[in-house]
Amino acid sequence: MRIGLTGGIASGKSTVADLFAKRGIPVLDTDLIAREVVRPGSDGLQQVVAEFGSTVLADDGTLDRRGMRERIFSSDDARARLEAILHPRIRARLVEMSADAGGPYQVHVIPLLVESGLQRAVDRVLVVDCSAAVQAARLLARDAEDEETARKMIAAQSERQRRLDAADDVIVNDGAKADLKALVDRLDRFYRELAASGEFRRKGLRLP
Repeated sequence: MRIGLTGGIASGKSTVADLFAKRGIPVLDTDLIAREVVRPGSDGLQQVVAEFGSTVLADDGTLDRRGMRERIFSSDDARARLEAILHPRIRARLVEMSADAGGPYQVHVIPLLVESGLQRAVDRVLVVDCSAAVQAARLLARDAEDEETARKMIAAQSERQRRLDAADDVIVNDGAKADLKALVDRLDRFYRELAASGEFRRKGLRLP
């Protein structure tokens, strides 16, 4: 059983994913795969440079991720061009890794799950949700983004309600990190039960 874990930027997806991993669940993170497919010497990085020019590279030859991020969140066209290069490579690598990962069930962390229409590639959708105010505050504190860039990054993702409409299960994460452990415990028990029964589409949970 494949759980698609998604949510808005700075909603707490990584923290939730780490908690699943601590319970022995294979966690496949497309953000990490995205870094892999543009590592120095890769075909993916070559294609990005061909499309956007050598200014997207840092001094050490790696992709300047912050600079690239500022560019794509200021231009829908630039974002679409980058996604056309990266998404097929990310999806292909995710399929390979999933086939090898095993586990009682798997968690696939896909930030743009709803935007990219990948709901059909997973068995259930778990959304980590928080208010826009909490989201912006966390983003400013975590990544030291300026307010304008933070606003653009949030606006570039699908509307919050659209994600919630696609969800089978929801974690509301407006509180402290410590609150998440008990919620993930409940979901882990629930997912193990579903995986063992084969009834992947049973009515979901909204926590807390």
